[in-house]
Amino acid sequence: MKKEQVVNCQFSVWYPIFKKHTIKSLILPLPQNVIDYLLDDGTLVVSGGDNNTQHNQTNNSDSEEEDIQAPEFPEFNSKVLKAINTLGGCVFPKLNWSAPRDANWIALNSSLQCQSLSDIFLLFKSSDFITHDLTQPFLHSSDEDSPNPAINYELVLRKWSELLPGGEFRCFIKENKLIGISQRDYTQYYHHISKQEAQICHSIQEFFSQHIQYQFLDEDFVLDVYRDSWGKVWLIDLNPFGEVTDSLLFTWEELTSGNSLSFVVRLYLDVTVQPSPSLSYRIPRDFVDLSTGEDAYKLIDFLKLKKRQQEDSEEEVEEEVRQ
Repeated sequence: MKKEQVVNCQFSVWYPIFKKHTIKSLILPLPQNVIDYLLDDGTLVVSGGDNNTQHNQTNNSDSEEEDIQAPEFPEFNSKVLKAINTLGGCVFPKLNWSAPRDANWIALNSSLQCQSLSDIFLLFKSSDFITHDLTQPFLHSSDEDSPNPAINYELVLRKWSELLPGGEFRCFIKENKLIGISQRDYTQYYHHISKQEAQICHSIQEFFSQHIQYQFLDEDFVLDVYRDSWGKVWLIDLNPFGEVTDSLLFTWEELTSGNSLSFVVRLYLDVTVQPSPSLSYRIPRDFVDLSTGEDAYKLIDFLKLKKRQQEDSEEEVEEEVRQ
């Protein structure tokens, strides 16, 4: 995997090529002050004019609300809210490559669905995947001694869609040939997958040959697709063909060996449930910091944010009742 391949797998590179085969999305340039905030290990409190803005307390001049100032991004916040409204009011956020899938534990509904910049920041600042995008995008590149290409970071907002884990598959493309398909969620047994294996493989192979093969900038890459209940296949993401991408039910040794795989499908057909690999990300680093006395403000900020979200929700319900 070369750095050029990583660059080519940025969302803004592949989305224009395959726009009609994937979920509607909008791309916003990420300002440097927002990048600095995402990399800052400090406060989780956010402001900027949406429903989760910080409320000032005037009755206690020594309160923590005044000690910890929320960063302000009014112009960026306005652009984000406009984009969210354009996409129907709920979005799935990601950066150039990664989504904060390892941070859904911090959301009240354990979902990556976002309705405001505050929601996005909460997920992003809690995600190791997002930190990787911002700090080590070329990790495991074979040409590590070459200069790193310049990266223009972007916030990607995708129209929210309810994707069932049993419909997600990862495809491995080598020399523009589909050599392997893996069930994306290999921690669960899905009855319909075992019953429809032949149809699933046929529809994915047909989608690849008709819409993807020879259309991308590289001949080696990893393709994430979703097969809906009607059998239609959608492109979800493109990833570099290398160790930076999870090989799921394959190993990178067999995928990259000189002995090319003939077409192989690997599905999880055991009825027992396996622990999710994302569980390792669910021990909040903030709580570790709290237990060692290193940064109690992080937990304070998080609890304040959650309290304000609950208060705003209650106010909306009361207003609806009054109407």
